[in-house]
Amino acid sequence: MARRIGKWLGRQMPKMPTREELAGNRFLAPIAHRFLSPELWRFTRRSVPRGVALGLFAGFIVPVGQIFLAAFLTLPARANVPLAVGVTFITNPFTLPFWLVVANKVGRFVLKIDAVTGGVAHGEISSGRWQEFGWFLQTAGVTAFGFIVLSLLTAAIGYLLSSLVWRAVVARKWTRRPGRFARLPAE
Repeated sequence: MARRIGKWLGRQMPKMPTREELAGNRFLAPIAHRFLSPELWRFTRRSVPRGVALGLFAGFIVPVGQIFLAAFLTLPARANVPLAVGVTFITNPFTLPFWLVVANKVGRFVLKIDAVTGGVAHGEISSGRWQEFGWFLQTAGVTAFGFIVLSLLTAAIGYLLSSLVWRAVVARKWTRRPGRFARLPAE
């Protein structure tokens, strides 16, 4: 069942760049030798959660250039590059309207902007020179703050969930291992 789901996801997901494509990129050329390090491309119990967390962070924090930011962040963190790059696709042109609404609601909830705007900021925004842009400044600021909160929150949750899933998968493989509880032959 898991294999079928993996194959289906492989057909549905956009093509991720390979090691060689990342190394041949002109923006990454100065540090391409670092991307060819095998430790950045292995799936280990430490690199997988780091890669997921950095990919989610980069996916929400930067609207353009998420893949490059995720790839740069994996170098000092020794995280898994393919996962970090792949997870950034959570924010794409099709899901962006949904994430804009979510970020706006999160930003409003955290900042409680409706209760605070009765002071000097509201007077300045509603003055003549900013009146046309007042709604935009409030909405854009709240949404940008919501994206910052989302990037930090999803990175932490992604790290925890991916490490728990990693442990569960490894534990399941160990329990299914044939002859695990068989005794060694006596000599």
